Amino acid sequence: MNLPMKDKKGLPKPVEAVFGFIETLFITMLIVSLIFTYVFRITSVTGESMSKTLESGDKVVITTFCKNPKQGDIVVFYAAESVTFDDENNLLINPGLRRNLVKRIIATEGQTVDFDFEKGIVYIDGEIFSEDYISGLTHSDSGAFTGKYPITVPEGYVFVMGDNRRNSIDSRSYEIGFVAVDNIIGKVIFRLTPFSSMGFLE
Repeated sequence: MNLPMKDKKGLPKPVEAVFGFIETLFITMLIVSLIFTYVFRITSVTGESMSKTLESGDKVVITTFCKNPKQGDIVVFYAAESVTFDDENNLLINPGLRRNLVKRIIATEGQTVDFDFEKGIVYIDGEIFSEDYISGLTHSDSGAFTGKYPITVPEGYVFVMGDNRRNSIDSRSYEIGFVAVDNIIGKVIFRLTPFSSMGFLE
């Protein structure tokens, strides 16, 4: 009578193969879990402030490696504080919205931001800022820096805006103001759903 072949552990080959598959599957799931905990995250977009780039309900992937944000990056950040200037141009920090928001970085530290709200034009460092992604011109001033433009973004902060300029609470708003780089959770890099719009984002 022929017996099933056994390995060094004394298990039949088919059983050993099953254990090997389970072990590989477990390790793979663990690695994927760690990656999506510490490197990438999946989150949902809420609201219309980034329309038409991102719509409410879209699921996106963000990378948490975003310690050197750049102009044009779409980022998710925790709006824990409102950072503006007082009358003597000192940073004024107040409680913020205390929730996660997704916006686009318009300017980084050291850059100067200005607006012509009548014409809807954004100026960065004195030059008209070309924005082919917006769904409307920038006509509204929400009070964060009214009467203080042009303003220079302080070290360690960025100036963010939603692509839907007529319906966005962003750095123009007193509730947000400048966003601390330390409060940026990650950069949006890929849209998962809807499947018809799946792909990398710029």
